[in-house]
Amino acid sequence: MKILHTADLHLGQVIYQNYDRSDEHRHFFHRLEQWCEEEKPDALLVSGDVFDIQQPSATVKKAFTDYFVHLHQVCPQMHIVITAGNHDSASRIQADSSVWKLANAHLIGTPPAVDSLEQADGWQHQYIIKLDHGYVVALPYMAGERKGIIQSILDKVTEDNTLGLPVVMMAHQAVTGLDITGHGFDIGTLRTIDSDAMGSGFDYLALGHIHKPQTIGHLEDAMSDEVCYHAPVIRYSGSALHVSCDEAYPHTVSLVDIDQHQGRVQIRQLRIDELRHFHVLPSDGTSFTSADEALDAMKAFVAEGQRGYIRFRFDVNTGLPSNFGQMVYDALLPYDEEWRYNPKMLWTGVSADDASEKEKLVFEVAELQQMTDPMVFIERTLNQYPNLDLDDVRQAFEEVKAEMLLLSEEKQEKKRQKTKSVQP
Repeated sequence: MKILHTADLHLGQVIYQNYDRSDEHRHFFHRLEQWCEEEKPDALLVSGDVFDIQQPSATVKKAFTDYFVHLHQVCPQMHIVITAGNHDSASRIQADSSVWKLANAHLIGTPPAVDSLEQADGWQHQYIIKLDHGYVVALPYMAGERKGIIQSILDKVTEDNTLGLPVVMMAHQAVTGLDITGHGFDIGTLRTIDSDAMGSGFDYLALGHIHKPQTIGHLEDAMSDEVCYHAPVIRYSGSALHVSCDEAYPHTVSLVDIDQHQGRVQIRQLRIDELRHFHVLPSDGTSFTSADEALDAMKAFVAEGQRGYIRFRFDVNTGLPSNFGQMVYDALLPYDEEWRYNPKMLWTGVSADDASEKEKLVFEVAELQQMTDPMVFIERTLNQYPNLDLDDVRQAFEEVKAEMLLLSEEKQEKKRQKTKSVQP
């Protein structure tokens, strides 16, 4: 069984509150189309975070449709399996699933209900896709552990899999033992689940959510072009694009070949040639000490050609004019957004006025705008609240988050049951 595994497309992302990335996604899908033509996989798997926000614009939704319809036209024999991530609206992903089956595509948005095990048997088949050469268990993002539910689905596959065909499972989760480089999480703040909670019986677990390509238990092989392991294998394909400037590592699509159930899993990383790379100036690792120095260096750098995103590294004692950002935008204007500016500066050194000032965090406006987790702000300002119990606060937020997700799922389930009851 051969699959192409990708995740975290984040279609519709507007980066740094200013730049649309549609041409970067178009560039990625052009390359993905070439790989599908060349490799002719049994299935293309997209493990969540298809969109950057839960209510994408009509333009973004059209792009999504155009991309995947064209992939189907290029490789009509290939199955396309797309699951919802935490950035997606589960119900919106699920809504058009019947129509997408006409294009050999399977969209799974709504996760199994928390009381699935109490329901009549048979619900498991909603998440099982049987292919000619194997099985795909397609699970969207789920809050918290649901080992019993997951195992119940895998057990159904085991019952049917009398020929010993490969079994692939998809999920959008953070599991223990991962490398969170590039995400901006502080160690211990990302909620993870143990890999054992994902059940047993799969040969390859195609994960999304973490943007760095990696195989759990084999982090030393993260950048290896080709590896082979004995099943089961748990892997993050990584995101399609560098979602932030901190993701300095290569991004890839995983080409996975599985010979048989409980057999050998061969993984080849297909490296994505990003349309725009992220650059930090000065590129030699030093820091600028004046605005003029930075602007002159930037103008010389962009004049060399190419295109990308630019971020500056300054010594903390550098005084910048209030209109520095506008000066950068004006200098890049002739390049028609081929060169783009990341206003989140990198500061080095210690203030000459008062070394303790370095402990007083100052946030850029762009940085605050991009914060989606209140714990990030609380943790980075903890020194101002000496009596605050961070563990209690974190636990409270997690309980509220879990309760809200549970209420949402219960509401969706009641709506489905109500719909069924009124059908003739």
